Amino acid sequence: MNARSQMFDLTVEGRQADEAVASIFHTVLFHRTHGKFLYSTEGSYSIGTVGYTDVDCDFIDLTYVCCSSPHLDQVLKREISSFSEQLRGNDSSGMGQITLEFFQRKPRTRWLFQSECIPWEVWTVRVDLLTFANEGERQAYREKVGELLADKIFSIAEIMNRHDYLPKMPSQSELDLIFDTSYPDVQPYLFKVNYSISGPSSGSSVGSTMKKLIKETLSL
Repeated sequence: MNARSQMFDLTVEGRQADEAVASIFHTVLFHRTHGKFLYSTEGSYSIGTVGYTDVDCDFIDLTYVCCSSPHLDQVLKREISSFSEQLRGNDSSGMGQITLEFFQRKPRTRWLFQSECIPWEVWTVRVDLLTFANEGERQAYREKVGELLADKIFSIAEIMNRHDYLPKMPSQSELDLIFDTSYPDVQPYLFKVNYSISGPSSGSSVGSTMKKLIKETLSL
């Protein structure tokens, strides 16, 4: 199976990185999360509801919607914070990428072996950090980032409305091969977060050019 892949490029200030990535990943997870499955028999079930909440960003002019699950938010926040801390670290070039990968497990054929994990959808956010010399530039870019992220959130909704592959709804015995059942209030498709940071000697000329263009645009 070839996993679908979506890529987003972001150029943000260091303090905006957490919120920018969270707005995209939470939007994706909102579409990839169900309520808890309640089985009456092996092949008969009902699905609970998923609550939602509005999130107002502190460093970006943006409000987005996410699942109202403290546990899911905590897991995602921990992964994104670890990424952004390393991205802003002294050993980083200020460039990196973080991925949200959905996968399903194959049933174990032998008890000694772990289940094989097969990815079916991958969302990648490439982040390039920039700094501003004054508060005027910072405030202007705060609005611009909000507009750019709003466009990306709308594009995610369009992508989700396509009739693409989704894992088949499982029987009760195979539920944990498709969904993460560890959350008490929601049931997302199985997912994991990975990230990588570029070292100081691997700076991109394209990234440097983009930073220069952004600053020149704001100064007009």
